[in-house]
Amino acid sequence: MAHVPGTDHPSADLLFPFLATYFIALYYNDLMAHCDKGYVCAVCGFPVEEICESDLYLSFVIGEMPATALTIEPERHVRCNVVQAQFIVDDRFAPVAVEGPFDKRQLDPADVARREDLVTRGWQRLQEVAVEGLAIEDYRLEDVAPDSDTGLPPEVTEQGCLRS
Repeated sequence: MAHVPGTDHPSADLLFPFLATYFIALYYNDLMAHCDKGYVCAVCGFPVEEICESDLYLSFVIGEMPATALTIEPERHVRCNVVQAQFIVDDRFAPVAVEGPFDKRQLDPADVARREDLVTRGWQRLQEVAVEGLAIEDYRLEDVAPDSDTGLPPEVTEQGCLRS
């Protein structure tokens, strides 16, 4: 068998074992399951650390997200979903402006008023939920109907975290 130059010395793994440890630690978050990462914002990449910052839970509170979808839908900060955040009108929430076709200033004023009422009340409810320690079935606004149809196929409805 012919000699191949460069194959007669030990591999770098054996010479520098600390490198393997370093790279495993460096890329640990990339290697672990997404469920184990917590809730990372799909827009900015930073963790959504509190429920009061969660666009996903805001959508749930206002009745636009079924409870069963909370574990499979991507998470975002309220402020990172600018199209929805622009409808929050509260002194505690800095206004968000949207440019383009989803700018609320370009929409029907009556529809904007209804949307501002719903999303603002939902955001205010989310702030209350964060400090009251309620059960999830008590998160929704009182005038929002509880889940009746999840809109998900039966094989998905009972599954746990499926983030990819």
